[in-house]
Amino acid sequence: MGQARPRVFQVATGNVGTEMIKRLQRHPDLELVGVHVYTPEKVGRDVGEIAGIGAVGVLATGTVEEIIDARPDCVTFHGVWPDLGLYERVLEAGINIVTTADFITGHHRNTNHRHADGRTDSEVIAAACERGGATFYGTGMNPGLAQILTIVHSADVTDIEKVTCIESVDVSCHHSEASWNNVGFGWPVDHPDVPTKLEIGTRVFGDGVYLMADCLGIELDTVDFEYELGACTKDVDLGWYQLPQGSLGGACFSYVGKVAGVPRVELRLEWQMTPHTEPSWDIKGCYITQIEGDPVIYSKHISLPKPGTDFSSVESFAAIGMTVTGMPALNSVRAVVDAAPGIVTSADLPLRAFAGRFSIG
Repeated sequence: MGQARPRVFQVATGNVGTEMIKRLQRHPDLELVGVHVYTPEKVGRDVGEIAGIGAVGVLATGTVEEIIDARPDCVTFHGVWPDLGLYERVLEAGINIVTTADFITGHHRNTNHRHADGRTDSEVIAAACERGGATFYGTGMNPGLAQILTIVHSADVTDIEKVTCIESVDVSCHHSEASWNNVGFGWPVDHPDVPTKLEIGTRVFGDGVYLMADCLGIELDTVDFEYELGACTKDVDLGWYQLPQGSLGGACFSYVGKVAGVPRVELRLEWQMTPHTEPSWDIKGCYITQIEGDPVIYSKHISLPKPGTDFSSVESFAAIGMTVTGMPALNSVRAVVDAAPGIVTSADLPLRAFAGRFSIG
């Protein structure tokens, strides 16, 4: 094992980042030594006050130099989208990175975001890791931990025919206008750009399919995007987002890994912003693993607010969404610090990388 208490420098204080500041205060393995922010008005403020928990003695900073000067063991990156420039400088300075933004295996980034000189993001990141002797790991709940749960459920199965990982959730408590506009929610469902926006905005989920295929030892011929769109049957005002009648208010879409045209590994997402759509789906509020094989597996993974929480509070369920996204990153820090330099995926890390921590003492 590495040091008893790795020093962590967090990047970003949006929905996930704010929740992780709170969680870091109770994490027995980690010490928060800094937080990098992108909003100038936040620089110099105590990050506990930014997170709404009162002062914690750590002030927000706004430059990469301040991250490097702090010499943390690991940077936890919780921005919505990757910051390759920051990644490169931090890694070549010998600082490990765990990110919840868009990089699970690198396939989507490498395929769709090549640099002008022809390099891929993976090549840029790997070179920075080599220069600095650092490790880079992408995780989150989905894509990320959800696929590891599916892989673990295959441990007692033989003669596997198909593996399916499903996210079936009401997403209206995730208050991120930029994220939902990016994938077409609120746009007229018959707008010709909506399917393209949904596919481009969710391509990272294809990485979840490649991760499962890698763990299962199967080589896919294609990973296809398949979708069904739900149009709002009336105007819906969520308070923070408007969904006009006829706009996209729900979707069921999949990334399907196929071999010789036969579906073998699927990641399906059932996203409901409102139940008032046609068609609509039976939202389960959980992650589901379905494995066709011998034996057949059907398993649900449900995350709920802790006892005593006001279950009528939208905020409590929103916090759960942010928690299950960020905690796989925090809990993996020790394993990433101990790992060999380079890009690693969940398939490379030990079981303890996915373990939570007791709150004892």
